[in-house]
Amino acid sequence: MLVLFFLQSAAEYVKTHLPEVLKQHLQDFERDKENSVLSYQTILEQQILSIDRELLEKLSVSYDEAGTTCLIALLSDKELTVANVGDSRGVLCDKDGNAIPLSHDHKPYQLKERKRIKRAGGFISFNGSWRVQGILAMSRSLGDYPLKNLNVVISDPDILSFDLDKLQPEFMILASDGLWDAFSNEEAVRFIKERLDEPHFGAKSIVLQSFYRGCPDNITVMVVKFRNSSKTEEQ
Repeated sequence: MLVLFFLQSAAEYVKTHLPEVLKQHLQDFERDKENSVLSYQTILEQQILSIDRELLEKLSVSYDEAGTTCLIALLSDKELTVANVGDSRGVLCDKDGNAIPLSHDHKPYQLKERKRIKRAGGFISFNGSWRVQGILAMSRSLGDYPLKNLNVVISDPDILSFDLDKLQPEFMILASDGLWDAFSNEEAVRFIKERLDEPHFGAKSIVLQSFYRGCPDNITVMVVKFRNSSKTEEQ
């Protein structure tokens, strides 16, 4: 019997599978939180690494070199937990209008990442931007199995937590690197702040503005508007 397996893109695969897996584990955690040795951070890390192993197994069978970033924002009570793999980025606007970074891009030129890549026997070179092995413009990702096999690209997430009572946020922006190639954190916050009354809280407008500024990369943006410290509205 011949079975042909056609894999969705890496991003589509992660979008389809990771939310449901996370939802199940988080619900289990919430039911027995007091007796659990886990935390939101450990659950996010475990499930991100798990989906990457699953994805790599499927990609390698079909010789598919696809990869994707991963940016997750988890809101619970008065705490916001953000997990990031790659160069998508989260930025929050606090009560005073300040741009608060929620994540840090994983770029090959960063000292920590550069040292890790070198220890693994890899290199970075400049080809329009700094790239791992002259190929990938970020140093962490999901998928990208040829570079994972060399141990020069990893899927370990950075996870940060934020006290919403302290920040009293107005909104946050979650976006792919295409936006951040065209806007600084501060510019993006100012742009969205003036457009929160629009149907998509300014998300569509800032995507179009990034395109008009000449960004050729993927531009995906979500704006989450906070009603108060425990409830959010998103579109």
